[in-house]
Amino acid sequence: MAASGTKTIIVIGAGIAGVCCALALREDGHDVLMVDQNGPGEGCSSGNAGQFNVGSSLPISMPGMLFQVPRWLMDPTGPLAVRWHYLPKALPWLIRWIRAGLRDRVPGYAVTLRALHANCIDLYRQWLGTEGTADLLRFAGHLYVWESTERSALDLLSEALREANGIRSVVLDSAAIRNIEPALAPIFQRGLYFPDNGHTVNPQRLVQTLAEHFVAAGGVLQRRTVTGFDCGPEGVRAVLTDAERLPCDIAVLAAGAWSRGLAAKLGTNLPLETERGYHAMLPSPEIQLRVPVSNAERTFVLTPMELGMRLAGTVEIGGLTAPPDYARARILITQAARMVPGLNSHGAALWMGFRPSFPDSLPVIDRAKGVPNAYLAFGHGHTGISGAPMTGRLIADMISGRPPTIDTSPFRASRFHSHGN
Repeated sequence: MAASGTKTIIVIGAGIAGVCCALALREDGHDVLMVDQNGPGEGCSSGNAGQFNVGSSLPISMPGMLFQVPRWLMDPTGPLAVRWHYLPKALPWLIRWIRAGLRDRVPGYAVTLRALHANCIDLYRQWLGTEGTADLLRFAGHLYVWESTERSALDLLSEALREANGIRSVVLDSAAIRNIEPALAPIFQRGLYFPDNGHTVNPQRLVQTLAEHFVAAGGVLQRRTVTGFDCGPEGVRAVLTDAERLPCDIAVLAAGAWSRGLAAKLGTNLPLETERGYHAMLPSPEIQLRVPVSNAERTFVLTPMELGMRLAGTVEIGGLTAPPDYARARILITQAARMVPGLNSHGAALWMGFRPSFPDSLPVIDRAKGVPNAYLAFGHGHTGISGAPMTGRLIADMISGRPPTIDTSPFRASRFHSHGN
């Protein structure tokens, strides 16, 4: 074990959340071992849309969405699909998701997400340094576009919530949209531009680079499959893997969609579901976008990256074991071609990954109940790349005994055991 004042800490998971936790803990001087069954960033972190949504403070479930779900499910090109054999298992989560979108709950979630995401770019800059930031991050903003001129009640509520949380946006007409992004077809009548957002040119390389910084700072990375925990009266004594028993003073669980089963072994049962997401990577798009563009009506994003253009989005509820349905990714190619005339999709690489999601769009960042030296840091859903840096800071705050950087009470695991949640 580590010397007095320094802890031996095992971080389970080498995705974006795990790497940020490991970095923050190593900065505090702890002996940190990060373990994952895959290499850094090879899971969900490798395939996301790469957006640093400083201006994103809205939960996924919003008022009125319940009435849109049937239409989405009936539309084979729509943004939501459910594997019907999985529906009985997913139904309790879906009911919680609908409740999370009640009008009296959403403003609180928006405030919390704003706090979690607000400083993500500054934290990445600190960890990457000037050279790494210039290599991996871009700060061109983010453009949302609509074909419809009519603003729905949901649009008006979303705008009010963003304004209440101090999120800057610029309202655009069709001409202004084309001025910012001339590659778009002239079918979009209104838009919103978020100047404070950014993106990474390669999400997987971002995680790998952060992991390299962690190792250079004295951290240790091992490829192991975690199978459980050796617990005693005072908590976790060791993390059990397919290869060996790893003694520790503290364990941090940040294993994304695979966290639910491991948390249960610590005695914490949580409603974590996997929102399966798809992307298509176009290696030679022939059209270059100036900024990432989100189709607000079809809920997917086109992100310019160093390996081409990434089309990412859709939600499929189907668990961790069902095979991918790559028709979901091909739909994105068809829709993107309508948005960007001349877009070349030849050689497109298709991908599916598992977003670890709680119904209220907030992660769990907490100590495991009844296990004082085990911590939970997972469930970031659609915004892991934005929420991971502050998550790492908060876990480090908790372990050090410092006052938390932001209020952690909304992230407590016990919120799901409250009445109505």
